[in-house]
Amino acid sequence: MATSVVYIKNIGEVTLFRNRRSKKIKISVKPDKSILVSFPVFVSGKEVLSFISKSESWIRKQRQNIGKKELFISEGSVLNTKFHKICFYKGDIDDVAVNGKTLDVTLKDFNSDQSRELADRLIIRIYRHEALNILPGRLKELSVKFGFSYNKVTVRNNKTNWGSCSQGNNISLNLQMMKLPDELIDYILLHELVHTRIKDHSARFWAKLDQVTGGNAKELAKKIKKYSTYSF
Repeated sequence: MATSVVYIKNIGEVTLFRNRRSKKIKISVKPDKSILVSFPVFVSGKEVLSFISKSESWIRKQRQNIGKKELFISEGSVLNTKFHKICFYKGDIDDVAVNGKTLDVTLKDFNSDQSRELADRLIIRIYRHEALNILPGRLKELSVKFGFSYNKVTVRNNKTNWGSCSQGNNISLNLQMMKLPDELIDYILLHELVHTRIKDHSARFWAKLDQVTGGNAKELAKKIKKYSTYSF
C-alpha cells in the first residue's frame, strides 16, 4: 500500500491511496472537505487523475453539502477573530450592530438560508479585512527570514485550498486562514514559499518544508485538516 499527495487545479490537494484490496477507483470527501482517492494496484496514475478530473462536479457538490450542515454558531455563541469579537443573539429580525471591535449579530433563525447568508457575509468581510492587514506582511517577514522570493500576493475566499503558488511565483492566500492558530497560518505561508522553489509535493519539497517549520511539517499538515476552508 502506498500513499501520495497531488495537487489538482480547481480541487486542491488530493491524497492518493494505492490499495491491493481495491477493485475500483473510489473517491471519498471527508468532513474537513479533504479528498481521499483509493484505487487498485493495476490502475495507472494517469487513469486515476483522469477519473478525478471527470468527478470534479461531484466533488464540488459533496463539499457544498458538507458546508450546508448546521451553523457552528448558535444563540449565545461568541466568535473571537484576530481583531474582532462577534456575539450572536436570537431576535425578531436579522441585524448587525457595530460597537468598535465588537459586533452584535441578531438572527431570526440560525438554520435558515437568509440568516446563514448574513452570518457568512459578515464573517467573510471581517476575515478579508484582517487577512489583508496580516497575511501580506507576515508572508514578507517569512520570505526574508528564510531567503525566499515571490512576485504578487493576493487574498481570496477560496473554497478548495488554503493557498497556492503559480509557475510565476504569484502566491494566492485564502482569507479563511484568519480562523487558524498562528502556527498554522505560518505553516501555510511557508508551504507556499517553498513552492516558489519546488513546484511539487515530492520528498525534496517536504524535506525543505520540514527544515523551515522546525521539523514539524507533517504534524502541522495533520492539524490543518481539522479546519474547513468554508466559513461554517
